[in-house]
Amino acid sequence: MPTEFKDAGSSFLRAALASLLLIFLAFPVNAQDAGEALVIGVHVDPPFVMKGGEGYEGVAIDLWESLPLSGTTPYRYTEYESLRDLLRATENGSVDVAVTNIIINQSRAHRMDLTQPWFDGGMRILVGTDKPTGFRNLVGALGDAGFLRSYAWIALVILAATLLLTVFDRRFDKNFPGRWRDGIAESFYSVMSVATTGRPPVRKNLFGWMGRIWQAIWLVCGIAVLAYVTSTVTSVMTTLSLTGHINGLEDLGGKRVGVLAGTVEEEFSIGRGYQTLIYNTRDKAVHALIEKEIDAFIDDAPVLEYYVRKHPELPIRVTGSLFEPHKYGFALPLQSPLTRDVTIEALGALDTGVVDAIRRKYLGHVF
Repeated sequence: MPTEFKDAGSSFLRAALASLLLIFLAFPVNAQDAGEALVIGVHVDPPFVMKGGEGYEGVAIDLWESLPLSGTTPYRYTEYESLRDLLRATENGSVDVAVTNIIINQSRAHRMDLTQPWFDGGMRILVGTDKPTGFRNLVGALGDAGFLRSYAWIALVILAATLLLTVFDRRFDKNFPGRWRDGIAESFYSVMSVATTGRPPVRKNLFGWMGRIWQAIWLVCGIAVLAYVTSTVTSVMTTLSLTGHINGLEDLGGKRVGVLAGTVEEEFSIGRGYQTLIYNTRDKAVHALIEKEIDAFIDDAPVLEYYVRKHPELPIRVTGSLFEPHKYGFALPLQSPLTRDVTIEALGALDTGVVDAIRRKYLGHVF
């Protein structure tokens, strides 16, 4: 064979191999093309992701498994302990699709692909239901306010009035009991009747109009004592019922607020300047709330409502209105070839009512 034909053949072969190499580099083989199982990252977060004996279930899981992509492509679930770990794995490409209630925001969109939203949510506050209104707390609060000292002076005045009234009646009232024990008891009853009811018992008027004036003055004093004791006890009980009581965001100032690691609630709490304590799991945060290590716990509204409904034995409740509304979606690595397909199929499930049916299945209503 002539040399020129050999050279031409070698050049053609090299050019063909170079073209194939360029095509290979331009279109990298992904898990779906190669037939490998997709890695679906999950973070257990009821009611969106729950782990049972037969695998995973929940709003997000059911939605993913309803998508046509999940039926035509092999996949396997990989669980992560915290949402922060799941999002990091999504960023570095260890996860093909992150399936849970991932809040869509600008910060995350810079670091990963996010599908179009398929669920509307927001934040709410979880607090304990315990209220320190026992008798011991009441007495302690009265002492802290200085009212017990005033009560001691009132008791001293009542004792002195009892003794004076006893001496007075023993001298001027012939029908008054002769024994000191009986006389003091009679006088003490008279004094306490005025102090507690504002009405004196029926007594003989020994000094005419001057006696009536004296009885009227004593009656006014008794009413004043009764009003003072009643008002102070009422004010202290009201203060006890309101102390530490959280009804919304405006009550979180100066309180210890718990959040989950890697969530938008963490960013929100720190951004508002709250005394923020971070937990890896919701159960740990709720335990801290019950043990009074924190005063409130901020989390996604549907998650909190579901948690309270599933744990009626715990002394917790959701309080306040919805704030910081947001939307949930799935997350994928940046520029993932699956983003468009997952988004289109998720929107299709939303348009056809599949998402609403899943919501009703787990939440009992359309949130």
